[in-house]
Amino acid sequence: MAQRAAAGGAGRRAALFDMDRTLLRRDSGSLYVRWQRDIGAAGWRDELRVAWWVLQYRLGVLPAERVAARVLEDLAGQNEAEFRERCRGFYRDYLRPHVTEAGRRAVRAHHERGDLVAIVTGATRYAAGPLAEELGIEHVVCTELETARGCFTGRIEKPMCYGAGKTELARRWAEGHGVALGEAVFYTDSITDRPLCEHVAEAVAVNPDARLGLLARRRGWRRERW
Repeated sequence: MAQRAAAGGAGRRAALFDMDRTLLRRDSGSLYVRWQRDIGAAGWRDELRVAWWVLQYRLGVLPAERVAARVLEDLAGQNEAEFRERCRGFYRDYLRPHVTEAGRRAVRAHHERGDLVAIVTGATRYAAGPLAEELGIEHVVCTELETARGCFTGRIEKPMCYGAGKTELARRWAEGHGVALGEAVFYTDSITDRPLCEHVAEAVAVNPDARLGLLARRRGWRRERW
């Protein structure tokens, strides 16, 4: 680590972490709709719909942009700053209890090695931002929501941070911060992240779904349970 620091950041490595079922034991989408139900803003049909989407995600067949468009219908016109503040309570009460201790240790170890650490997630900044703050993670690469005059438009800023779009956004981030994506390590649970796994030096399958677990065995990728 001292040699890296002396080199003024030359050769600094990136450590990338997925969020749902990686740094968190649960997926934030299901917990979000539970929060919405608890505050009276959603019903049991919404919870069933999200459960179906989560199953599709686990199978790697989720029509992500179509699902995002459906979810964002309810956000259109809402004030972004107010929503951000409400989501801090959502994080505190619904996400924070599911942060994995192994994830905390892994983030801390990368910081101690002098790596540049980022959360790279298909979720939005409103869920990932508070987690990054708590873990001392410097950067968040995520699905960004479009705003106009301080309110949500109901659209995402493309590309969505999912599948090939996640790889593209990670590549842009890496280039902008002087690190090589091809030398990075990436921790994830999902087969949907295969494109990014295949663009980094080291993919780590954390709590992998069945398809990612099989791929990890074939490729000799490290597998961990957090």
